[in-house]
This record gives sequence, C-alpha cells and structure tokens, in this order.
Amino acid sequence: MQKIDLFKEHRDEYSLDREPHLVKVGVGKYLTVTGTGGPGDAQFQQKLGVLYGCAYTIKFDSKQRLARDFKVGVLEGLWWVKGRTTDAFVAPKGDWRWKLLIRVPTFVTTASVTKALAALKAKGRPTAAVKLEALREGPSVQALHVGGYGDEPATLAKMGTFAREHRLRFRGRHHEIYLSDPRRVPTSRLRTILRHPVAT
Repeated sequence: MQKIDLFKEHRDEYSLDREPHLVKVGVGKYLTVTGTGGPGDAQFQQKLGVLYGCAYTIKFDSKQRLARDFKVGVLEGLWWVKGRTTDAFVAPKGDWRWKLLIRVPTFVTTASVTKALAALKAKGRPTAAVKLEALREGPSVQALHVGGYGDEPATLAKMGTFAREHRLRFRGRHHEIYLSDPRRVPTSRLRTILRHPVAT
C-alpha cells in the first residue's frame, strides 16, 4: 500500500528558500479548527489536540476500510486580527485570531470528519468543531524563517519589501507552516515557512 505524502507531492508550494520569493499555491483540502488568543492559551492547546486526533483517526480508518494510507501533514496556521491588514502581531495576543490546518488527501470527506469526531467522543476524548475546508491562496510571497516565532517580524519585513519591489500587495491572511516541533528543537533552529497571498 502506497502512503500519500502531500508535502512531497506539493514540494514546490513548500519551498525552503530563506529569501523571499513568489510561489504559486494550488487548491488544498484541510482539516481546520478556529479560535482566538495566543498559542500558549488552553483553548489553542485543546483544539490542537482535537485536530491531530481527528487527522489520525481518519488516517487509520482510511487505511483499514479503503486501503488508502496517508502521512499526517505538518501543522499549518492562518493568523489575523480583525480590522487590521498588516502588523497584526503588534496587537495584544487576546486579539489574535487563528485557524489551524492539517492538509489531507482529496478522498477525505465531511463524512470522514463526522465519523472521526464521533469515534473520539466515544473514547471520552475532547472534541471541537473540526471542519473540512478548501484553501485557495494562489500567488504568494514566501520565505523560510529560522529561529524563534518572536523573531518573525524581521522575515516578514523582508517579504514586504520583496512584494513592494515587485509591485505586489498583500491580501488575505498571514500563513505559517511549522516544520519543527518546539518541544524537541531549540528555538534558534526552529524552521517555519511564512507565506502571504499577494495580488497585483
């Protein structure tokens, strides 16, 4: 049985160049949960656990019933502040809004999600409103950030300069793709792809 690895299949969208560059992002299907506040908040941690629990439950069910296996993808996140299009992270963390995402294969359906959440509930596990959504970002400015999350503004500033030099403007929401586990990797070596959709 071949295991689907969406990160490898879409490697052009997950380029690891540290200098800002333009990428063309296709439509992706994601499991998502939403919330507010900082990543250290209890709500964030609880919903993150449900998101991963749902993803792995779908994976194991698909492998058993459909003979289709896939690698659970890296965590991704959209971040924004209502009413603010730039410099969102200078706002208090209580104003932050987020949508956590895990990319899944096209054969995953809404019924798959409903069944997985029911299975988690039956086991006494916490549940949350996990949705199945399509994300359409299109042309985006992207760069690999190495280091702590608090140092991201420097990389974002370079991305903004790149966009202006190419007569592009940011649109949509700031997107982060987490390639490292902060529980296991020193802060100085954390790798995060930063992405922002753009328009002419």
